[in-house]
Amino acid sequence: MTGLFGRKSKDSTIKKISKRKKELRKLVKQKQYENALKVGNEILEKNPYDQDVLFIVGGIYYMKNKLKTAISYFDRSLEIAEFDTELLLLKANAHFRLEEIKESKQCCEKIQEIDSKNKAVNELLEKIENTKND
Repeated sequence: MTGLFGRKSKDSTIKKISKRKKELRKLVKQKQYENALKVGNEILEKNPYDQDVLFIVGGIYYMKNKLKTAISYFDRSLEIAEFDTELLLLKANAHFRLEEIKESKQCCEKIQEIDSKNKAVNELLEKIENTKND
């Protein structure tokens, strides 16, 4: 019996999304990035605030050097997980690679507020300073 509120359909949607997320991870592991992007965006159509999927899709765009697109996914993901230092570091690196130094530094400062001993952010800040001196 499904009851008055149709719980069964909600459960099946959750199961379908969970199955698709497993498929997404498998595709990424197999380095089938185009298919992974397709699956990831299909998941996001049904569940636009899935932080894991936003991170994965953004990461794929980052690897494909589509940095502006990657940043848009990172921004959406940061709306959900604003203290994710790994995500902030990817965003900072994307801005740096686009020569958007101010934005990159802002991400770095936020990471330092969260994790003052983060070595990767210190390395990026050093790169930023060295590019200024060139």
